[in-house]
Amino acid sequence: MSTGTTKSQILSRPQPVGILPIPAGLLVLPGAADAALVQQCIAGQTDTKLPDVWSFYQHARDGDWPLALEHICTLDSPIASYNRFVLNPLPVTWMALRRSLTGELRQLLEIAAYSFGMTDDVPSADGLDGELLALALMTQAAAELARESTHTAIPLLEQAIAASREPSPLFAVQLLAQLATVCRAQPRPFYGVIAGYYRDAIALIGEARMPELASDLWMQLAMVCQEGAMGRHAWMTEAIGAYQEALRSGLTPDDHPELFALAHNNLGLLYLSNGMGEGGDQLRMAIAVQSFREGLRCCDQEAHPELRASIQLNLANALQYMPSSHPQENLEQAVELYETLVTDRKKAFDPVGYGRVLSNQANALAHLGIFGPALEKLQEARKLFEWHNESDLAASTMELVNQIHARKSVPGGSEDGPA
Repeated sequence: MSTGTTKSQILSRPQPVGILPIPAGLLVLPGAADAALVQQCIAGQTDTKLPDVWSFYQHARDGDWPLALEHICTLDSPIASYNRFVLNPLPVTWMALRRSLTGELRQLLEIAAYSFGMTDDVPSADGLDGELLALALMTQAAAELARESTHTAIPLLEQAIAASREPSPLFAVQLLAQLATVCRAQPRPFYGVIAGYYRDAIALIGEARMPELASDLWMQLAMVCQEGAMGRHAWMTEAIGAYQEALRSGLTPDDHPELFALAHNNLGLLYLSNGMGEGGDQLRMAIAVQSFREGLRCCDQEAHPELRASIQLNLANALQYMPSSHPQENLEQAVELYETLVTDRKKAFDPVGYGRVLSNQANALAHLGIFGPALEKLQEARKLFEWHNESDLAASTMELVNQIHARKSVPGGSEDGPA
């Protein structure tokens, strides 16, 4: 096919670049078309029937690269030549197109070549605007991050967000999420700023039919608020609301079992930490237990053993202290959960954590009046804590041992039931 130097190289704008994963996110749409269809592509809508001349984009959007390339090979224009390179990036094609393409297409070609690892020359953003400028700045930011130059990458991403916000809000949403991720990875993250990026992204996505992206943004906002709460009631309340929005907006146990379980686990922890005021403790703990149970229900032992163990531990701890009309039943469930953890957890990998489980289980057994096994578990836990210089934990274990001995000495403090 000809590279088409005499044919138009002018791009209609805006373009849906940057929205889909590479290589589809580098493709451009040729010619003028229904403005509403263009906006639907920019909004990431995947259920829209596109005209035949854009069928390559529809196939690429669906992940069918061979069919996308087959359709683009029926077109003959500079834009089609660029798109063919994106779908089949060969060095010889890149060198030929560098001699024939001009303007925005030439700059997009250099962005694509850098993205495919064909050159170490970071592409220029000179002369670009809107979503194309954002794409170039995003590529430059990626180069800075690869050099571990975060302080340079952050302002580039901020400029990219500003450039894409009006012509391509969904692109801006993804850039905001990327910026938030970069900032969260810093040694001392500013949680207020990071939460602001996620709030901004959620506001930009608005009513777009992007449930998976929306639920991920709500989930990330929730975790940032939870991480940065430091006991602040307002932050914990916002985190609870964000987890609930993530679950409402498309986070399901069938499609995302790990995230679904994590959301419920974190919700349970927040309910336990975020006081509901006088008289609210029983309701708060009951809701937490319900969340832990829901998370445990869809968390597979083989696929996510660490998360499942964490939820089991949290559920057991909550059951042990939950006000209830049937405390013995709750304590028995807690003992069973602790026993599962003791059986599954490898002592050598986390001896202190193993000791904590033993200590918690011993406490539940003591409340049931089963003192002998409780004391045996406490003895093993104390040894683990002492061996690993956890003096405070060892001291609290000995305190519980003394309490059990005191209770055993009380008339009726047998091992046949609750003391």
